[in-house]
Amino acid sequence: MRSILVPVADHAHTDAVFEAALMLARRFDSYVEGLAIGPDLSGLAGFEIPMGGPMPDETMWRDLAEQAREQFETFMSAHLPRTGAPRTGAFAWSAQKLVGDLSLGSYGRVFDIIVLGRPGSAPNAPRMATFEAALFESGRPVLVVPQRVGQTLGDNVVIAWNGSTETARTIALAMPILEKARRLTVLTVEADMVPGPSGQQLAQALAIEGLAVEHKHVTDRSRSAGEVILTTAASLGADFLVKGAYTQSRLRQMIFGGQTRHILAEANLPVLFAC
Repeated sequence: MRSILVPVADHAHTDAVFEAALMLARRFDSYVEGLAIGPDLSGLAGFEIPMGGPMPDETMWRDLAEQAREQFETFMSAHLPRTGAPRTGAFAWSAQKLVGDLSLGSYGRVFDIIVLGRPGSAPNAPRMATFEAALFESGRPVLVVPQRVGQTLGDNVVIAWNGSTETARTIALAMPILEKARRLTVLTVEADMVPGPSGQQLAQALAIEGLAVEHKHVTDRSRSAGEVILTTAASLGADFLVKGAYTQSRLRQMIFGGQTRHILAEANLPVLFAC
């Protein structure tokens, strides 16, 4: 995790996103780059424009980009040195102007991780379109941060394992974090497993990699798998959750729900997603 991309927008989670990115940067001596992000103009729906407010134009986009830059640089300059050329242990602001979600997905391909605020339906919440663009277009892991983060990040890690290829890829991408964890738990929920290796088999495979890992299996059909994952992670004192995204199709999750959707809506700890 030596290069971190932080898309910056005006939302309620901004400070927490900066704090999480800084904690990662200190853990891995990373380079941190900020980038101003906004909705794609071509796909901007009418309901995304405040009632009675002006239509976004280039001047407004420049003003938003400048506000984002000021927020990012004010925070990071108190903790990391500024750099002109990308290098580890420092931060920089992207020379690009404010970009839309699709451009974020493309640009994010050259970073090790993208750090975002947890999307939500509140007026000042991060947008789901930003998360999905980063997740599906970058090919990189996406760390989703709640409105507040704790004192540690990655010390006590829970892997939500369901046997899927999505989660297997997420674990591979998360290995730098898993290798530094002080406590690592593979969590399986009986009702959520798909055909694939068991949680015990995953724990054994991680042990072969030299990791000290526990396995915890939960049988609870009275609650959704997403709820079980979050409550169990909380009971373990986890400060980081690793989760494969959208084992079911996105359309099916939108209609019927699913653990990814629940965790996105309710997680109070940082969650690393990939697919």
